[in-house]
Amino acid sequence: MPEYYNITIEDTGESYRCVDYRSVLVGMEALGKKGIPVGCRSGGCGVCKVQVVEGTYSKRVMSRAHVSEEEEASGCALSCRITPTSDMRIRVLGKMKKNVCRPASMTGTPPIFTN
Repeated sequence: MPEYYNITIEDTGESYRCVDYRSVLVGMEALGKKGIPVGCRSGGCGVCKVQVVEGTYSKRVMSRAHVSEEEEASGCALSCRITPTSDMRIRVLGKMKKNVCRPASMTGTPPIFTN
């Protein structure tokens, strides 16, 4: 029987449930949520890179071009290559972060420009 875990994206405050057999990225997409940038979905592009702040996960092989051994040891991972084994709190690090991560308090608020 599958288990469900709560995934919280610190950058946006977004939270969603992810089943244990789906990657953290696919779980987010399946529910129509936003917060983690989506690229190739197979570990080749690196845009879905996250820092796991809290929680545990199982992982598949990740490209060293995007996640070094040192980064992986400190909890960095590609969200398309990890599946939750507990509730998780993550922080987005990927190259496209600025395109998707907007604090919940800013959603719907027009940008403020200053000179």
